[in-house]
Amino acid sequence: MKLRVLILLFSVSLFACRRDLQTSQGVAEEFVDQHYVEINLPKAKEFTVGLAQEKIEAEIRLTRGQVIDASTRKPRIHYKLLEKKEGQGRASFLYLGTIQAEDAPEFTRRWLITARKEGDVWRVSNFSEFD
Repeated sequence: MKLRVLILLFSVSLFACRRDLQTSQGVAEEFVDQHYVEINLPKAKEFTVGLAQEKIEAEIRLTRGQVIDASTRKPRIHYKLLEKKEGQGRASFLYLGTIQAEDAPEFTRRWLITARKEGDVWRVSNFSEFD
């Protein structure tokens, strides 16, 4: 009985932590996770359209041959939403990312993520990074 309760609680907590990919913010944050946190460009590309997709394809070409796997020392990245603007079929999100790399001082970057509705789904249409 206790095991069933634990499994149920774990399942509910997993479901609660998932973001809603039917929303502009959910798609923007999944893109940020895949692009900046996980460094998984092919997965990040799945959430893009237009110029954002072109930028990701260029990054994939530039990093071809560079393997990112479990042995890669990735930086630890945390981010928070600073500003959100949503309109009819368009949205933009400004995030502050804090990057902590081994043997390097911590630094921050701002990421501006723009999304648009393509049919029934939201996609990242552009992104930029600045200090």
